[in-house]
Amino acid sequence: MFKKANRIEPKRKNIEKRKKFNPWITQIFSHQGYVTLLTGCYSCQWKLRQWEKTKPGSCCCNLKEQLFCPFLLISFILSVIFLYLWIETSNEYFNFDWVVFLGTGQWIFCSIFILSLAGILTAYSSLLLLLGFLLLWEGVELYLHWCHKILVLVVILLCVVFMLIICKFWKERWLVVGLSLKIFAPYVHLCSVTLMIVLSWPVALYVAYLEREVRIRRHMMTRSEKKRLKRCNIFRRLRGLQVAVGLPFFLILLCLYLMPLGIYSPCIQKEEDLGPKPFLLGHRGAPMLGPENTMMSFEKAVEQGAYGLETDIHLSFDQVPFLMHDFDLRRTTNIMEVLPDAAFKHPAFFNWNFLSTLNAGEWFVDPQRRPFLNMKPLSEEDKKRARNQSIPKLADLLKLAKKEKKFVIFDLYGPPPKHPLRHTFVRKIVEVILASRIEQHLIFWLPGHDKKYVKFLAPGVQHVSRSLSIEKLTKENVSRINVDYKKISYSKMGDYKAANIKVNLYVVNEPWLFSLAWCSSITSVTTDNIALLSQINHPQFFMTPRFYMFMWICMDIVSAIVIFAIFYIRWRREMTKAKLFQSSTIFSGSNSRSPSE
Repeated sequence: MFKKANRIEPKRKNIEKRKKFNPWITQIFSHQGYVTLLTGCYSCQWKLRQWEKTKPGSCCCNLKEQLFCPFLLISFILSVIFLYLWIETSNEYFNFDWVVFLGTGQWIFCSIFILSLAGILTAYSSLLLLLGFLLLWEGVELYLHWCHKILVLVVILLCVVFMLIICKFWKERWLVVGLSLKIFAPYVHLCSVTLMIVLSWPVALYVAYLEREVRIRRHMMTRSEKKRLKRCNIFRRLRGLQVAVGLPFFLILLCLYLMPLGIYSPCIQKEEDLGPKPFLLGHRGAPMLGPENTMMSFEKAVEQGAYGLETDIHLSFDQVPFLMHDFDLRRTTNIMEVLPDAAFKHPAFFNWNFLSTLNAGEWFVDPQRRPFLNMKPLSEEDKKRARNQSIPKLADLLKLAKKEKKFVIFDLYGPPPKHPLRHTFVRKIVEVILASRIEQHLIFWLPGHDKKYVKFLAPGVQHVSRSLSIEKLTKENVSRINVDYKKISYSKMGDYKAANIKVNLYVVNEPWLFSLAWCSSITSVTTDNIALLSQINHPQFFMTPRFYMFMWICMDIVSAIVIFAIFYIRWRREMTKAKLFQSSTIFSGSNSRSPSE
């Protein structure tokens, strides 16, 4: 007996332990706890209790909640549009941060901050929408807490304000979104059809569930004419819900099936029609590998196989052309340490003797001032080399280009008023070019000043225009244009090719934009990201028309079969449940009559 008691006692202890832990476990992992979690996040009601389900056909929330639901949907749509807009304009992040620097004097990645903010706003509105959907699925009446309502309005306000600012100051960013759709539209189509397959499961379940409710209610209402007369309106509501849920789903699905008929993408073409890879011009050298507009940067661009070198030219007060982009020396030199009172002074008002003493590379090594977030870490040798960079003269760049047989294209900034070369700066540049003895055809002349003088004194120079008119270019006998990648019509590239006009786009940093340029038969691109683009040997997102048609038709057929199967399975299951309910009520009714008989 003693041994048996010892065997039983541990079992009792285990049972007692289970009794202690069971309530806690069931509260967390039970269905009731799941619903409480949803309501806690959505309505801030965290008390664990049994929630009454809303009846099919009745409203899911009160009038105030109904009026606010569109705001939640609007916040989701606006935040998604804002996030997509900012992601697709990542090619412009440097320019945006540069504008912020001009206003604040501090180099901060404001573009990345806005990207993070857009992601947070989208995630928040998406989460609220998902919680609302799950609560509707569980049949719980919706009640969005006032804190969430305020935050939803804040999301709408922020998205509207940012997009209004973009519309006013950066209208061209919307053009980038249009370009992204040219290359991503086929994949958006395929992903959208896949999403519809996923959504077909809850839609089919809900539509079939409503049909089951209709049949059960009809069966129950045949017992009493009075009840049928009182509840006849419920069928209209249930049928209305079926139409409201099912009809938009199938209309959207039909539009997606026909969507490829309206898609134009330059990257959908035959392999033999694909042109050669565009040449790469180093924008201010290779500014992700070395300090921009320094000899280190240009030498790095040459090492990466650059076709040509792009730069910006100012003229010093003592008539020496030098390489600099900004209209002051704060960002790319140590002028704030050497002569802070003159930091905002135009570079053209300094003598070359002073400019040549400034350090033009120390800033590049500072982690807080690096120009691009996606730069690779510098080696110790490159850091040492960067710290010793100074402002180069135009003659230094021409010497390198002559040695390496590289093309040179430049923006020439006219000196400000009271400068000795205010009206004759072009002649000074031509003088330096001729003195360098570089082959004239290696110079792409972009400035629009004194073209007749340039053609007379340097007839071998290749003139580059900014105009997009083929008629004007043909009349002026110009065979090359330099255009912002956002402003050119990619669908008309065949016309430029037929007119034997070569096109250079600036500034292209993202692989998808480079792929779009490649598929559009662009001759060359100016880029900051020469290290990455030089490694691309085939355009991304490229596919042949036959392959896309095969994917399109297969996707449509497979998705139609899968969606039909899902609806059929859910419909059959719910109808089976309805029949079982009807048979059970008939059986229970017959049993209730048998004792009286």
